Amino acid sequence: MKQRGGGGRRVTILDIARATGVSKSSVSRFLDEGSPSDTEAARLVRRVATELGYVRDVSAANLRRGSTGTIGVIVPRLTDTVMAMLYESLAHAAAQSGRFTIVATTNDDPVANQRAAEMLMARGVDGLVLATTRTGDGLAERLAAQGVRFVLALRTDGVHPSSVGDDRLGGYLATRHLIDLGHSRIGVVAGPSDASSAAGRVEGYRAAMDEAGLSVRPEWVVPSSFSLEAGNLAARELMTLADRPTALFAINDNTALGALSALAQQGLSVPGDISVVGYNDIPLVSHLPTPLTTVRTPFGQIAATAMELLTQADTPGAPAVRRATPSLIPRQSTRRL
Repeated sequence: MKQRGGGGRRVTILDIARATGVSKSSVSRFLDEGSPSDTEAARLVRRVATELGYVRDVSAANLRRGSTGTIGVIVPRLTDTVMAMLYESLAHAAAQSGRFTIVATTNDDPVANQRAAEMLMARGVDGLVLATTRTGDGLAERLAAQGVRFVLALRTDGVHPSSVGDDRLGGYLATRHLIDLGHSRIGVVAGPSDASSAAGRVEGYRAAMDEAGLSVRPEWVVPSSFSLEAGNLAARELMTLADRPTALFAINDNTALGALSALAQQGLSVPGDISVVGYNDIPLVSHLPTPLTTVRTPFGQIAATAMELLTQADTPGAPAVRRATPSLIPRQSTRRL
């Protein structure tokens, strides 16, 4: 079949309607990626569209729906492997439903978070995914008051639609693993207490220790950021204790890597002198000279659920917080005491 849009002219829905004898409105419906149909007429329309070289005008289709098919994603930074993995998973999940993502980075600054949200909304995104939520920052409340469609990812305020990992369970699994190996003096690189992910993991640590009848000394829980440098400093602090821990649980793999560096600089071997567990299972940690035991975060599931929650934002009774189940990945950085 020859292309009817000759002379460089763009092939239109009208061209396909004429070629197939199907009404223009039906052709439009059959070619709408958001309204799949598998009737004989639909298959004919799609086959002829391909033969004619039809290219769907996404902007026009979205304009008819009152949307742009674009989702804005706000993350602290993409140099953080965890955030890069989350964004890639979100982009993939969005593409599954014919949508596109735009990312803004804010260095975890509350003012920059607000500015990024405003700029993305000004560009007509259909909704926002926020991976920057901290306790009391107020951004989610302001967006909700403005009627903005949004979902929180990896971190939650416990109120607004959120797709997160079960951080309490993950912290419990990491600590229980160390307890089962005979450790009772377990230090924590605890992360920032105003991030729900870190707070939940520390809560899981405390639950496992309490379940085992083990006390938690205040000096064993060292607040930090999520960075390599913070992990290094926290590990150094823990190693100065007179009755220092025999194992460390780092709140994410970045801080675990920083802790490993500090331990090596002090001449301590892992796991010979001290066992270490991280969190997230970023690709690097399985390729270290001593592969890191860690807790795997199901980024794909979290991203898919975030996109689902965006479409359910107006559904009465929809659960506010959806938690994906993490899993312990034992490797060579931990051993029996």
